[in-house]
Amino acid sequence: MLARRFHAPVVMPMDTEVSVLRDAVVDVDTIGRVTYCGPAATAPGAGDTPTTWLTGILMPGLINTHAHSAMTPLRGMGGDVPLGSWLKDVIWPAEARMRPSDAGAGMRLGCIEMLQSGITTSAEMYFHPEEMVSAALEVGSRVLVAPAYLDLPGIGWREALESIDKWIDSDGLRFGPADRVEICYGPHSAYMLPMAALEATAESAKARGALVHIHVAESRDEDREARSAYGSVPQLLDKVGLLDGRLLAAHAVHLSPQDIQLFARAGTGVAHCPGSNAKLASGVAKLSALRAASVPVGLGTDGPASNDDLDLWEEMRLAAMLSRLEAEDAMALTAKDTLLMATREGAVALGRSDLGTLEPGKWADMVHISVDGPQFSAGLDIPDPRMLSTLVWAVGSRAVSDVWVGGERVVVNGEPTRTDRIAAQRAAAEAAQYLAV
Repeated sequence: MLARRFHAPVVMPMDTEVSVLRDAVVDVDTIGRVTYCGPAATAPGAGDTPTTWLTGILMPGLINTHAHSAMTPLRGMGGDVPLGSWLKDVIWPAEARMRPSDAGAGMRLGCIEMLQSGITTSAEMYFHPEEMVSAALEVGSRVLVAPAYLDLPGIGWREALESIDKWIDSDGLRFGPADRVEICYGPHSAYMLPMAALEATAESAKARGALVHIHVAESRDEDREARSAYGSVPQLLDKVGLLDGRLLAAHAVHLSPQDIQLFARAGTGVAHCPGSNAKLASGVAKLSALRAASVPVGLGTDGPASNDDLDLWEEMRLAAMLSRLEAEDAMALTAKDTLLMATREGAVALGRSDLGTLEPGKWADMVHISVDGPQFSAGLDIPDPRMLSTLVWAVGSRAVSDVWVGGERVVVNGEPTRTDRIAAQRAAAEAAQYLAV
């Protein structure tokens, strides 16, 4: 890959202030990392470096901190039932029939859908991880793959844990072009595994510096049972040692003030999934309290069978609206806060210091937002606060034009560059037909 300069009317590096840089450039080196991001007037000489001229806004790729994207063939199944029935009566029976090729087809289409909406990184928990990795590498996405394991007949958690250990020991924690793949541990939840499995997971992950991705206190029933037996789900996770390492708590809806402080002290990341939580009536997470305690919080879509889309722009709006309703405060989550959650803070929640911003040394995962649409009726020559508000409340995934991962262009004018979208849709449709029988 050649070094390249990207020149845009507006660049948003996603620093803590969410600066809006006018007439700015981003320089990317031959391995796909940012070397400069700032005003064009003070940029280093480009020499013979090719320049890509853009007409809209250039910003970091969005980070989806919790997804089951291989479930695209299950989209629409059990759409009007609560979480417990949805899992036991609809999803788990369908997943029992799922073949590796079905998961691969689902993941391929899921990655395409996410890239088209500007999601460059997703933290995935699901079965058939080899097929998921293969599909992501084919499409060009960046993924953190956590092979899922539960304690159910036919699913041995010990074998699953040993397999992840061997995978990391063999291939390393991260691999692929521009470190596109990271392997994590995916214990489904505290209520679906014995304490011995959680303790063993904590030991294996800590020894390898790996992320543990787990569902936490998603439903009221789960919370009630855990509090009766252990004090709370976070207290149980602390007891088994999972809070001593890198931990990503998905959903984390039902938390007490003590649970939140426990997460804050441990540096535990939270994946906030407002769309899925609302659709399944799981509850409204205490986002204001989590952020006030400095718990790293990113945004997640959850799976395409529980949300049912993979659109983080929608999650941004839902997070802001629900947070404001919960607090009865229109300033509870600002446009600036929301954009940070979708980028910079999402990377922090995942424990990834190489993602989330356009700063020297970071991977050049970037999204070009087109301004050739009615949402930018006022143009780009507007005050910065209005620019941020427009991005959160008006833009949406339809404005995503081009996407780069590790400096490689993987979406051009809304279409993937590395794979055939129509063929991917056909393959996912065939899988969906098989799984629906």
